[in-house]
Amino acid sequence: MVRQVKPKKNLGQHFLTDLGIARSIADTVDACPDIPVLEIGPGMGVLTQYLVPKQREVKAVEIDKESVAYLKKTLFKDRTGSSNPIIEGDFLRMDLNDVFGGRPFVLTGNYPYDISSQIFFKMLDYKDLIPCCTGMIQREVALRIASEPGNKAYGILSVMIQAWYDVEYLFTVDEHVFNPPPKVKSAVIRMTRNKVQSLGCDEQLFRRVVKTVFNQRRKMLRVSLRQLLPADSALLSQEIPHPMLTQRPEQLSVREFVELTNLVQEAL
Repeated sequence: MVRQVKPKKNLGQHFLTDLGIARSIADTVDACPDIPVLEIGPGMGVLTQYLVPKQREVKAVEIDKESVAYLKKTLFKDRTGSSNPIIEGDFLRMDLNDVFGGRPFVLTGNYPYDISSQIFFKMLDYKDLIPCCTGMIQREVALRIASEPGNKAYGILSVMIQAWYDVEYLFTVDEHVFNPPPKVKSAVIRMTRNKVQSLGCDEQLFRRVVKTVFNQRRKMLRVSLRQLLPADSALLSQEIPHPMLTQRPEQLSVREFVELTNLVQEAL
């Protein structure tokens, strides 16, 4: 009998115990068929066991040595050497081009809550390699990612992800199906790469503009943009300001953020 893995607080581990929900999460990858799947943080493999039979290459990246040992003794006991699909390490430090030899793949997992935002920023860095990302995160973060302009939840993650991906909020998951139960509800989402190949603005500046204005989300754009622009900038010193600059960041769509980035670029 292989000893069960103890969830570790420092790794933000909350192991899913409901097999029906695990199967439903695994099935979210079917929207992007025929390409490999990379699972983040498999733990004891509750999700992995439903991914493996899908007739596609599956790898799992896990930082917890105890979980790696458990998976090697259970789910992957016949897989050794190069056929062993477990990558032991930190997803946030990996070069994702190396995982499947430069081939595109689906990203999925029951993501650790405390690093889910960092995981999605990393996904954006590799957006041409990841046509689809699914999985379970804190409900509050899922609502943020899926939020539309004009909502309180709309913020940096919403704009950055929706610029490149179509977001679906799939379903909510209650606390009691985890060991240990988290203090918050969870949600399963799917992000599918949209048709955008270029934003039509400087992408680095786009990121800076979005982060700068949302860091002062209660202020009008003409105020928060002072951090980016010289004091005597014509854009900020106009008698009658550009109509966009009298708005607050959560009122702007992705398109309008592209427009704003181009205005800032001209002013610089």
